[in-house]
Amino acid sequence: MAYIAVPPDQPGIRGLMAFRPETARPLNNLVEVLLTSNEGLTAGERELIAMYVSAQNDCYYCQTIHGAIAAAHLGGDEALVKSVKCDFLRADVSDKLKALLAIAGSVQKGGKHVTPEQIDAARAQGATDLEIHDTVLIAAAFCMYNRYVDGLGTVQPRDEEMYRQRGIRVAREGYVQVSKSYIPETVAR
Repeated sequence: MAYIAVPPDQPGIRGLMAFRPETARPLNNLVEVLLTSNEGLTAGERELIAMYVSAQNDCYYCQTIHGAIAAAHLGGDEALVKSVKCDFLRADVSDKLKALLAIAGSVQKGGKHVTPEQIDAARAQGATDLEIHDTVLIAAAFCMYNRYVDGLGTVQPRDEEMYRQRGIRVAREGYVQVSKSYIPETVAR
């Protein structure tokens, strides 16, 4: 049971967004820009970064839903998602993504944990300034989203199939479109 009165049929951040549409819209717009772009990083790689940071923050809802969305973008490859979560250095992803995941992991600990050496290593693997920027912003944003979800004690079901189906839908339609089903158009207060 969430700490505040959110719709009980909307788990995780969805219930919080339904509760406060005024804040939901800009949060949703940000995640749409950060995670659905294919400029530089693919949508699948972006979701892997979000999932990884969420796993490091121990946010069950966010790591599971973003893992499911990543898998949907990656042709259903749930094993790859799990390998990134458990040990990204041994996962079958590019060296560039490994370098960016290292940066994301440092951001998760605190922004000042990112080192010039990490940035240089990412650049040496071909990362652009845009990809480095987006990695840091995804990691920072997901620290906020994770704390939002966990800080208000949201419901976080353990139904893997629910996450899998939701992940497929979000990968196909995008965050803003899918959110229209649970964020009210008008605000009644």
